[in-house]
This record gives sequence, C-alpha cells and structure tokens, in this order.
Amino acid sequence: MYMSLTIAQATGGSQPGGLLSILPFVLIFVVFYFLLIRPQQKRAQQHQDMVKAVRRGDVVVTGGGLVGKVTKVVDDNEVVIELAEGVRVRAVKTTLSDVRSKTEPADAKASAKADTKEDKADKPE
Repeated sequence: MYMSLTIAQATGGSQPGGLLSILPFVLIFVVFYFLLIRPQQKRAQQHQDMVKAVRRGDVVVTGGGLVGKVTKVVDDNEVVIELAEGVRVRAVKTTLSDVRSKTEPADAKASAKADTKEDKADKPE
C-alpha cells in the first residue's frame, strides 16, 4: 500500500517546461525596462545635452536651488555663475539642474541687431 502511494506521487501532475518557468521573469524584466530603465536613460541624455548647450548669458538653476546668470564658461566642466551683483561662483556643469532662459548665439544677435538697424533706416520719421 505504501509503495503504490509513493509511485503515484512520483508520477503525479505534469511540471511546466524550463521555458515556461523562466517566462514570468522575462516579462517582469521587459516591464521594468519600459517603465523604469528607458525613461531614466532618456532623462539622463536630455540633461547631458542641456549641460553641453549652456553658454554665457543663460539663466540657470543649480542643484542646490541657486538661480543665477552664467557669466563665463570656463571649460567643458565648469561655469562661472553670477548670483547677485558682484557675487560670482564657480560651479560644475553637471550640478546644473535647469536652464531657465536661453540666450541667442552671438551670430544670431549680431544679425538681429543689423536687421533692426536696417528697419529703423527704412522707416521715415
């Protein structure tokens, strides 16, 4: 009698294959990738692009919450920020959390000034 129970337990229900037991873990990883990993990579890439594009005259916010105007780009890693009149600090570019207002490139400013001068010359007073 005990022998027949042991044999019945050994040959019991069917077990899922190796692939079916791994499938839930694969699905969980796919969900994590699309909901967590991919958006974080996009956000990091946008921050890198923003930091690379910082130039003199931009109003920026540092990681500590200080708002100031970039007065000088020292090199690829540092900028000088004017927080108040006569108060300047050096900051690492990667600590910048936001660029509030962008300035136009120097070439665009020169052409805009030339256009306004031409417009004023064309208008009779």
